[in-house]
Amino acid sequence: MEMKNQTLKRFLCVSGLAALVVMSLTGCGLMNRRKFNHNLPGPTAAADQPDKILYERAVDEIHRGRFDVGRLTLQALLNTYPDSEFLAKAKLAIADSYYNEGGVAGLTQSEAEYKDFITFFPTAPEAPEAQFRAGMAHFRLMSKPDRDRTEARLAEAEFKEFLLKYPDSKVMPRVKGRLRQVQEVLGESDYRIAEFYYMKESNRAARSRFQEIADSYPNYSNADSALWYLGQTLERMKIPKEAAGYYSELIMDHPLSQFVPDAKERLAAMHEPVPHATRATLARAQADRFDRSHKSLMDKFTGMLSSSPDVSSTRRGPVHLGEKAAPTVFAAAPATPSGGSIAVERVSDSALKPEQPAATKPDNAEPGTKTEPDVQKPATDEPGTPDKDKKAEAKASTDKAKSEDTPDLPVPSKKRWGFHFLKKIIPKKVL
Repeated sequence: MEMKNQTLKRFLCVSGLAALVVMSLTGCGLMNRRKFNHNLPGPTAAADQPDKILYERAVDEIHRGRFDVGRLTLQALLNTYPDSEFLAKAKLAIADSYYNEGGVAGLTQSEAEYKDFITFFPTAPEAPEAQFRAGMAHFRLMSKPDRDRTEARLAEAEFKEFLLKYPDSKVMPRVKGRLRQVQEVLGESDYRIAEFYYMKESNRAARSRFQEIADSYPNYSNADSALWYLGQTLERMKIPKEAAGYYSELIMDHPLSQFVPDAKERLAAMHEPVPHATRATLARAQADRFDRSHKSLMDKFTGMLSSSPDVSSTRRGPVHLGEKAAPTVFAAAPATPSGGSIAVERVSDSALKPEQPAATKPDNAEPGTKTEPDVQKPATDEPGTPDKDKKAEAKASTDKAKSEDTPDLPVPSKKRWGFHFLKKIIPKKVL
């Protein structure tokens, strides 16, 4: 009897353990299943549209870092459902996948995809963001100022296009900030080249580079130095009037610059009026100085080691979209009588040549008779004058002009001795 009870107890223990194992395995399976279902985009009910299911699965794959799988799924959506409501979102998701993947190939392809999206969906609400990211793709590929500037120029063009096409967008402040940073890199590149030409005293080359900085990148951190050296270059080229305009611009736009006292001194030496900066310009200059003074040594050191350009010195102020006109110097016009009018007509090159005095002959002169040229009377051509007389008169006037222009030179005397080389050998007394 006891044997039967022990056997029954063992059986119950074994069956209980087996039941616990089965229940534990089942619970783990349920938990894993719930976890897996939680990662899915959503329940795939029968009412869900197939294009929506494809889009959600593709977005989930991209979020997991499987960019190739996500792009293939989105491409299948575009090819299978050309009239889907998720068409624009799928196209933008493909561009975002390349942008998030990064790298030279990924960013280059993302810029092309963003431009393609703007072409097909110009009025979509995501179009401004696509235009901004197209510029950011070039911005992330931008090199330092002493290297290739192609990506920087492309980024500048994309940001300017954004400001012209979407002036009321919410992304406008971010675009302006990035555009100022791009122009900081381009201005630094031009400044280094201009400084090299200035030290070599290549005035024309230095002037063109400094001029580009003054016209295109007025918010560049060293724009005050560019204006000062541009004025110095123009003074080297003997153009003080234009130099005075850039000295005045330096004083008005950069009142806290170290070159302001020198610029005022140069204007006073030229007897030109010295301008004054406004309060708004002075406040902005103080804010820029505060930002540059609080730049830590660690930031400078990391900027030197980084492969991306350093844009921490970018100044505040409105962005500049186009080239501004150079300072114009106005000259005083001659006074005209009251009620009179000034007529302007185009003059040919032949009319600008000085008139040659022509020879005339009296009316009673016979054909064939030579006459002296009269400079005071206007030249008249009569049909009875032979060609020989005309040639002679022209030759006489030409000889006369040559004699007036050519100074009188001493006429060498004739040699007395036939063997003049003997003078060097035989003394003069013996000869």
